Amino acid sequence: MPWLPLRIWDLVDILIVALIVYQILMLIRGTRAVQLVIGLAVLFGAYVVSRWLGLYTLQWLLSYVGLVVPIALLVLFQPELRRMLEQLGRGGVSLVTLTPHALDREAAIRLVNDVARAARVLSARKIGALMVLERQVGLQDLVETGIRVDAIVTVQLLINIFFPNTPLHDGAVIIRGNRVVAAGCLLPLSERPGLGRALGTRHRAAVGVTEETDALAVVVSEETGTISLAQRGRLSRGLSEEELKVTLLSLSEPQPVRAGVLRVPSLRMPGGLWPWRRGA
Repeated sequence: MPWLPLRIWDLVDILIVALIVYQILMLIRGTRAVQLVIGLAVLFGAYVVSRWLGLYTLQWLLSYVGLVVPIALLVLFQPELRRMLEQLGRGGVSLVTLTPHALDREAAIRLVNDVARAARVLSARKIGALMVLERQVGLQDLVETGIRVDAIVTVQLLINIFFPNTPLHDGAVIIRGNRVVAAGCLLPLSERPGLGRALGTRHRAAVGVTEETDALAVVVSEETGTISLAQRGRLSRGLSEEELKVTLLSLSEPQPVRAGVLRVPSLRMPGGLWPWRRGA
């Protein structure tokens, strides 16, 4: 077969498509959509394997699943698609992103100490607070519901944010690495019927965000001053400052894998202790 001549417009066409694909990847980077993409890749891999091995029943089932995937993508990626169109409407999309910042052990311990100490001070004054620590699943879509802060985490900053009647005291603070990314963020509320009726909006939001992501959420009750920690949809209440420190730091240690037991995701990442992810 003779080689077709490569025109300059063919190169432009390839470049445009590559930029579109790159921008889509940057839009979902640092959001919960990454996990959805991984799930779709697993389904596609299962379909290929079923065809290769002649598993006709599984192949038939996955082929029908593929029929609803386009509609499901529109629903699941609606926040990312909206953000892309908004960026286009504001005059284009950005192709520059920042790399994740890994924390060494000393910086991670300092972060835990600041969060726990702030929780203790807020608890003593009965000031409600909700602090979310981002891990492997990005929270960029939740960050955009609040006010950008982008400041180093300190005890004084956290206390000042949640002080009553200040502009940012309502909503959650999202911490990425050792920085407060945004404050006043809106979180999904858990609708699990097993939660006690005594739990307020903050506690339900903490449980809700940890049900949908692998984040950690520290809650201070405004009524009782109780310190709680939400993780994987579970709420541990009545923690002291030291207990909160120990619990947060223990999550950074590798967990043994045993038969029939699901391994709890650790906070370790290459080059650092906590796998904080930078959003798109």
